[in-house]
Amino acid sequence: MQRTFTHLTIGFMMCLTACGGRSASSEGAATPPPPPEPPPEHVPPPVEPDPVAKPEDVGVVILAKVGFQTPESVVHDPTQDVYFVSNINGSPTDKDDNGFISKITPSGEITLKFIDGADAAVQLNAPKGLAVAGGVLYVTDIDRVRMFDAKTGTPRGDIVIPGATFVNDIAAGPDGSLYVTDSGFKPDFSASGTDAVFKITSGALRKLTTEKDLGHPNGVLPDAGGTWIVTFGSGELYWVSDKGKRESAQKVGGQNDGVVRLKDGRVCVSSWETSSVHCGSPGGSFIEVVTGVASPADIGYDEGRNRLLIPLFSKDEVILHDLPAQGEAGEADSGT
Repeated sequence: MQRTFTHLTIGFMMCLTACGGRSASSEGAATPPPPPEPPPEHVPPPVEPDPVAKPEDVGVVILAKVGFQTPESVVHDPTQDVYFVSNINGSPTDKDDNGFISKITPSGEITLKFIDGADAAVQLNAPKGLAVAGGVLYVTDIDRVRMFDAKTGTPRGDIVIPGATFVNDIAAGPDGSLYVTDSGFKPDFSASGTDAVFKITSGALRKLTTEKDLGHPNGVLPDAGGTWIVTFGSGELYWVSDKGKRESAQKVGGQNDGVVRLKDGRVCVSSWETSSVHCGSPGGSFIEVVTGVASPADIGYDEGRNRLLIPLFSKDEVILHDLPAQGEAGEADSGT
């Protein structure tokens, strides 16, 4: 069953000051005039209720205590202009069929369980990475990629990834191909040795990398000819070409999770180690653009609003964080 509601927390301060005074004198009157009447007691005007603020008005909106359960990824579907949120709802490796996908409008309306593993027709264990392409919502789930109709939530089938232990992020490339990571973790989060980057084209799966020491690959950001990868284990950003070559590695943040590209060309990486989102250019320097965000997982991006979508894995919250244009005030603290 779906539940829809709006959750926005708005704080404001109001300060009212008033001052006044008067003096009077009389000169030699035979009969003193009667004393002036005291001024009427000041009654402040009624305070009108604050209008409901929308995310585009306030810059940063924190969606908290609305029912998210271990939110791992947020993605923007520009066709419908909605955000999808994956909720693990338990352990990232348990096949418990209780994961769910939430849907959020940019103005804050939430359908908590748009897709629900508890429904008889849906199998969804520990959903993580999300991608939308061709009207299909792709969801990674431990050892496979599940597909759903992006408008109705109807299941569209699975793509099994043989041998995978921790299928994590997914993103669509310019040609519609999908890039997927296996972060290579066991249930106790020790290394399983299955670290890999895959490409899915027209339903056909192939492994891009055969190299060792991939650093527990996590977030993916495809571009022509390959994909950028951020790693949770080694804290790197590197490029993997469609021919399987890894290059251009550099340290960014630490315990990295998600990666997106802004409309100004910068790349942003979410880091658990620094509780921040770092933005910059591959091969160049990165700065902390959003700080004070604990356990920032697989971030998304709304290009039209220049807005970062930040799931807080351990706090069961999602932040909608508007960004200033490049060159304006950079770093911002979310206040969480």
